[in-house]
Amino acid sequence: MASILQRRMLSKEDEAADEVEVRREDQDKINRFSRLHQREIALSEELQTKLKEKEELDDLSTELELADEDEKVQYKIGDAFFHLPLEQAQEMLSTAVSRLEEDFSALEEKQRSVQDQMQSLKVDLYARFGKQINLET
Repeated sequence: MASILQRRMLSKEDEAADEVEVRREDQDKINRFSRLHQREIALSEELQTKLKEKEELDDLSTELELADEDEKVQYKIGDAFFHLPLEQAQEMLSTAVSRLEEDFSALEEKQRSVQDQMQSLKVDLYARFGKQINLET
């Protein structure tokens, strides 16, 4: 029984010896990582929304290809619907798709930047704290 108690005491002493003091700059890095992680989640959600929007616009484009050329098409701008010639509606839809693709690319670039910053912080923090910190997202 004494040997079990001694092993437990030794393992607690080993844990205490392994603990690394958290400095102010370490805490700042941890906080920055947390903020970046939240930003990455928000960007991922926004990218999913844009992707869904693009799919809807692609479906709409397919439907417009089947429409009669002489027919007026309802096109939503803001909260209002306007009756537009098919050709003009297709042009506006094409512009909307282009703008959406640009937005999507910009969001992807922001997400890559955030991920790169997070990876850099992970390297620093794992080098300092080892197994004592978990930054897996």
